[in-house]
Amino acid sequence: MNATSPTKILFLCTGNSCRSQMAEGWARRLYGEEYRFWSAGIETHGLNPHAVKVMAESGIDISGHRSKTLADIEEQSFDVVITVCDHAHETCPILPVSTRLIHKSFPDPPRLAQEIMDPEAALEPYRMVCEKIRHFMEILPEVLQENRR
Repeated sequence: MNATSPTKILFLCTGNSCRSQMAEGWARRLYGEEYRFWSAGIETHGLNPHAVKVMAESGIDISGHRSKTLADIEEQSFDVVITVCDHAHETCPILPVSTRLIHKSFPDPPRLAQEIMDPEAALEPYRMVCEKIRHFMEILPEVLQENRR
């Protein structure tokens, strides 16, 4: 991370369908060109339509995102990898020594919503997690500063 190039940050989740996509969307909205952001999963589960919907409610369009793994990303050198779920943290691929790893787990919206039969009520767990991710993204510069090597 030098003064001439933005910090490269990857949000890593299990399936890159929901939480990491939300994190990338919020980060891009809040920080623009100050940092460069990507998201990926340990595996791919497809972009979650409920995540797309609740992000749109916040004015952020992630409908053009796609679910991908690290192998699908051309950029393979990240300054920071932020795991946003426990499974991704526990199974995180081996990273270069220079890459900082930060873990911030968020609840899994599909798991929280799986037994809710009303379609509108089933969006509430997604909204709750979206809000938690937004709050974390708002303090991202401080988190990065605290986790400096």
